[in-house]
Amino acid sequence: MHVVQVFNTHSRYRPRRSSTVALVRKVLRGEKISRAALSVIFVRDKVMRTLNGTFLGHWYVTDVLSFPLSEDRRSLDGEVYVNLDQAERQARTYRVTRLKERSRLIIHGILHLTGYDDSTPVKRNRMRKREDYYLGEH
Repeated sequence: MHVVQVFNTHSRYRPRRSSTVALVRKVLRGEKISRAALSVIFVRDKVMRTLNGTFLGHWYVTDVLSFPLSEDRRSLDGEVYVNLDQAERQARTYRVTRLKERSRLIIHGILHLTGYDDSTPVKRNRMRKREDYYLGEH
């Protein structure tokens, strides 16, 4: 069973809850995660900077952060914070739609929760291929 919650604290951008939930469930099924309780929280730059600084000691804006909430291997519990301001900038930079960039960030955050790592070029490439797969770009 997948319990997915979506929260939006951004005043300008309003991602559709239904498409966010559908994407999260698609990734969870694809990663063979049968039990999960995930929250996707859409935020702006200021909130992301505070989260990044408080929890990781990096006092700068980032695009996505994932926080596991349980060490129980039988269920994936966590939060994925997506910075909609940064997603907007990246969409322009990469010349993709806001939806596509936002989706990539959601997928990226979930993959981190499932154990993917992007700390080396090889691991980053593996993770990017998985993101492309879920975006239908394989």
